[in-house]
Amino acid sequence: MIDRSLFLTLALLLSGTAVELAQAQSKPTNGTPTIRTNVFRPAPTRFPKPDVKYPPAPEGVRKEGVPKGVVTDFEWRDSKAFPGTIRRWSIYVPAQYDPTKPAALMVFQDGHTYLKEGGDFRVPVVFDNLIAAHELPVTIGVFIDPGFKRTNFPAAPRGWQPEPENRSFEYDTLSPAYSELLLNEILPEVRKQYAITEDPEGHAIGGISSGGICAWTVAWTRPEQFRKVLTHVGSFTDIRGGHRYPDLIRAADPKPIRIFLQDGASDNRSRRPGWNWVMGNLNMASALEEKDYDYKYILGEGSHNGNHGGATLPDALRWLWRDYPK
Repeated sequence: MIDRSLFLTLALLLSGTAVELAQAQSKPTNGTPTIRTNVFRPAPTRFPKPDVKYPPAPEGVRKEGVPKGVVTDFEWRDSKAFPGTIRRWSIYVPAQYDPTKPAALMVFQDGHTYLKEGGDFRVPVVFDNLIAAHELPVTIGVFIDPGFKRTNFPAAPRGWQPEPENRSFEYDTLSPAYSELLLNEILPEVRKQYAITEDPEGHAIGGISSGGICAWTVAWTRPEQFRKVLTHVGSFTDIRGGHRYPDLIRAADPKPIRIFLQDGASDNRSRRPGWNWVMGNLNMASALEEKDYDYKYILGEGSHNGNHGGATLPDALRWLWRDYPK
């Protein structure tokens, strides 16, 4: 929860630096303009902040004797929710998985950045360590990348560049379309191979930046399917109307969603209305507090990246799954 001193600190912070989103336009093979939502440039600032780097969490380092899960990569080429797109995705299965005991489920958007063993998040390693310590239930992880609007995948390795052309449309749009991709296409394929609980309390979803607001949108539109949300520097801003979520939360009856929000004090801080990420996350936390949601909001140092979110990922997972059987 947020205390009064944090609000005062934020008020002081928001009088300082600003970061402007660079809406770089690119032309994919079909000639359709694409909003590149992970490309940023610094705006002039009166009060530069230090470049803070958090060390990786200890749970993000492999430990001798801890059973190692298996990651299998796939391609999805025939989407009904987003026709004309192709995407990469992966499934993580922990060593402790027992097909006679349905596992919990956690879905990550921008799956490549959560999978990378030497990256900020290192989810397979963190899952291995937490599951072995009985601090996380036996959990199947699903890591999904946004769609490319082309026939073949680019030659570059799976990652941020080139950015999939359909990312903003899929992630930043306030609609149930992405949940249809998950619930009607990807997850049925996962269930063909693995036993997953039907209990929505055993279903979590997370993401970074636009993937963070996407995770919230899935739970908001389908709370009977997903009850736990994790967002890292979430784009609750006016890329495609996401700045309206605090008002939507206040106007609706509370939904059975638990959410952990992480942001950085030097996240993108434009003075353009609706385009300040620090304010967007703070406004979300305010609305969740007003409606008495089960939420936790943390503000660290750093900018629009996964460094602080990765360092705090193990504790975020412990908090989200704190009362789920392990």
